Amino acid sequence: MSSTSPLSQPVLLVGISGPSSSGKTTLSRLVRDIFPHTSILHLDDFYLTDADIPVKDGIQDWDCVESLHLPDLKNALSFIKENGKSPPDLVSKEDQNSVGEHGVGEKVIEECRERVRRLLEETGWRTPIAIVDGFLLFSNDMAEIRSLFDLRLFLRTSYEIAKRRREARSGYVTLEGFWEDPPGYVDKIVWPNYVKDHAFLFEGRDVEGRLDEKVCEKLDIHGMPREAEESMTKCLLWAISVFEDAVRQATGGKGSS
Repeated sequence: MSSTSPLSQPVLLVGISGPSSSGKTTLSRLVRDIFPHTSILHLDDFYLTDADIPVKDGIQDWDCVESLHLPDLKNALSFIKENGKSPPDLVSKEDQNSVGEHGVGEKVIEECRERVRRLLEETGWRTPIAIVDGFLLFSNDMAEIRSLFDLRLFLRTSYEIAKRRREARSGYVTLEGFWEDPPGYVDKIVWPNYVKDHAFLFEGRDVEGRLDEKVCEKLDIHGMPREAEESMTKCLLWAISVFEDAVRQATGGKGSS
């Protein structure tokens, strides 16, 4: 976590990142449903206009840092950290995009809500949470953005899972219209970009291998356990534990056993 206690700040700014189709938006929405006073901002809301998206080998590349308006993103995050809420003129188009069934049972969600309710009661935590979900938040090209987060969660997935999930999507609402991946987009654009931007987080630069614990510790990134790759239930339970530890740390361990 950030060295500055969130209790002295108007908001806990959380980054949830990982490859396309790793479950970032789904997890963010589940956490929002469980923790009170939680909002979500999407990296996809900071794309350039459709006409300004860079072209690679004749295909628009929506999965590179050059496709994003980083000054606007930085300004929005700075506003959130100072005011505890998103800029009033920022309207999300990402919320118009569908998210598949998460597969988490209502009983698990209710148990998480009760767990969080007890946590907040024990610790006195009242700080709002602002989640930012995006595919490039922790890349070295966005180191300045990465440093703004108080808490960083990195989701992982395999090539096979990412390809299957991405190709099952119907498309995406964009700033000016609608985008559908052309044939071969995952193999030509999505996965190569992910490898290029995130190999440094893994041992031997193998993005389907083990996360490099030393690198993640240095950057204060919490890596999702590998067994949660195809289970949003396991991913959610892991994330709640990370949030719980962050709250207890910020409140001096109040209520911990």
